[in-house]
Amino acid sequence: MRKDIQAKLKDMPDLLSIGQVAEIFNIHPDTLRNWEKDGILVPLRAGKRGDRKYRPQDIQTIVDKMGSKLTLPQLEQFLWKSADILRGKIDSSDYKKYIFGLLFYKRISDVWDEEYARVMDEFKDETIARADYNHRFQVPKECRWSVIEERAENIGVKLNEVFEKLANANSPKLDKIFDDLDFANKDRFPNETLQRLLNHFSQYNFGDTYINSDLLGDAYEYLIKQFAADAGKKGGEFYTPREVEGVIIQILKPHKKDHIYDPTVGSGGFLLEAFHHLKEKEGESVARTLYLYGQELNIGTYAIAKINMFLHGLDSADIQRGDTLVNPQFLNPNGSLKTFDIVVANPPYSIKDWEYELFKFDKYGRVDGYDMPPDKNADYAFVLHIIKSMNSNGRAGIVLPHGVLFRGGAEGRIREQLLKNDLLEAVIALPSKLFYGTSIPAAILIFNKNKPENRKDKVLVIDAEKDFSEGKNQNSLRVQDIQKIIRAYDNYADVENYARVIDLKEIEENEFNLNVRRYIENGDKEEEIDVSAVRKELVALEKERAEIDKKVEGFLNELNY
Repeated sequence: MRKDIQAKLKDMPDLLSIGQVAEIFNIHPDTLRNWEKDGILVPLRAGKRGDRKYRPQDIQTIVDKMGSKLTLPQLEQFLWKSADILRGKIDSSDYKKYIFGLLFYKRISDVWDEEYARVMDEFKDETIARADYNHRFQVPKECRWSVIEERAENIGVKLNEVFEKLANANSPKLDKIFDDLDFANKDRFPNETLQRLLNHFSQYNFGDTYINSDLLGDAYEYLIKQFAADAGKKGGEFYTPREVEGVIIQILKPHKKDHIYDPTVGSGGFLLEAFHHLKEKEGESVARTLYLYGQELNIGTYAIAKINMFLHGLDSADIQRGDTLVNPQFLNPNGSLKTFDIVVANPPYSIKDWEYELFKFDKYGRVDGYDMPPDKNADYAFVLHIIKSMNSNGRAGIVLPHGVLFRGGAEGRIREQLLKNDLLEAVIALPSKLFYGTSIPAAILIFNKNKPENRKDKVLVIDAEKDFSEGKNQNSLRVQDIQKIIRAYDNYADVENYARVIDLKEIEENEFNLNVRRYIENGDKEEEIDVSAVRKELVALEKERAEIDKKVEGFLNELNY
């Protein structure tokens, strides 16, 4: 029986009401009534009204019926409660990595135990049951969750030792995954706090039998979103709203065996969105033919992305750490940049402190044929890296601030060069306040190295700024908003006050300025002004002002000023 259920039943009477049972198991009373109709449950009937009373044997029947599995809402609630244990003790932007690290550790330990038990049942041979080839991850005996769970002293030091041994036992698979975790600081992690965390995670078995990868992956993504909201401005550093990722992926439409790359991968949302999209369209076996690649600079965020892939069962996803602009990790044997079918990115906006000089003398040819991006803004450095990372049929979707559409100087010249090379296929203006950490509106730029004939020397401009659901802190795109954008892109035709197909000649006449307002009326009707009435009002105000001035002058004279 689940430990949380046992705890709830501990001080309960032997006979329970339907309301009490529903609350204990977190299910609707109608579910219990339906099981009764189906003959699964036969509770006692007590009193004149025949109230249902559930005995211990009835509770066991419910436990057997439900098993030890958690629903997604239950799992989400449970995981978010783990954050409450650390809240106030360390900064909210930091404790996510500790929660994620413990969750992943519990998962791989419980899965190892399941794998061991399954092989023992079949072969009755401990050597075979412990063999590396029978386990997805290696969990040495001294690293099992049960060992750390029983620890009473110096828990933080022991956790650090466990994580180091796990990384070494699974190298290179788990290299750097735990590098940013340090539980040994007793001021931040006193024994009592760590004991509470371990006891919290010990309530459930996180093996495959109890929580499948889809459920755990969905709960993990929920947790990432919650942490992003909790972290405020810093949340935007590792999280892109799934709705925005969905727009880009539905536009780029991944196909079987596509190679998909995110140079600023964050928590891995774009790559997962591509996988989920193809899985929904063509099934899981086809979705698993995708080749997924990502690079991330921040070590804590890198670990989140790696764990995200593992929890979704995407062990083959290649996530690397490093500065994409200075030290790109995905290279061909000859040292040139590897190219991909699809590139997606939400890079950090308008970085002022970046490795300008190193990029200026770039050995990967990213600035060949283009002006050098300005030294105080890296937006177009990311764009040029992405262009160079697209293969001859490559498509790309990038989220960038609106400034890239109209800023002049070197950026204006790069924009002109991209347009003349006929690489830009669409510009989509998004609503404001969609992203954590910034209220400014952003735009999606869609690039295509092999445009269809009817799209050559044209750019589709979509103004989606006004279509959203307003939230207290963040706005969001609704299903209909997303569908409207996708429909406009797929049709590639004019839509009044919403979308326009612009010829390159018109863009050139506008000096290659892509400000959306230059091409699309926003549909707002200007207020009609009654000039005659306004003039009369101004005359009246002027007369009133003259009378006030006269009175003030009189007062000043009386005071000999």
